[in-house]
Amino acid sequence: MDPIADFLTRVRNGIKARHRVVEVPASNMKKGITEILFNQGYILSYKFEDIAPQGVIKIALKYHPVTKASAIKHLSRVSRPGLRQYSGAENLPRVLNGLGIAIVSTSKGLMTDKDARSQNLGGEVLCKIY
Repeated sequence: MDPIADFLTRVRNGIKARHRVVEVPASNMKKGITEILFNQGYILSYKFEDIAPQGVIKIALKYHPVTKASAIKHLSRVSRPGLRQYSGAENLPRVLNGLGIAIVSTSKGLMTDKDARSQNLGGEVLCKIY
């Protein structure tokens, strides 16, 4: 199993089912991805709960108030356990010509492609979101 792909699939399924809140088993990598999604405005809020030995992340999904469209249109995994995708700072992908984000795992932690490019860091491209 790929825990990051499972995280993205739970969020994607929650959006398709129009759920308000999605619960995901916690890990440090998933917490970092959740914080990036919140800071970039793709989710409404999040909460870390340590109820089980592993813990749970509760993510409140964000929808447009009138059209009820989700803030996340597309969510896809790039690097996977069978085929890791690494990029240097100059070759980081631009998602929708800068309208979306790619989450990159660098030596200084998780960050968006724009932050990694500005700090001249490369790393493993985890996922793309727009």
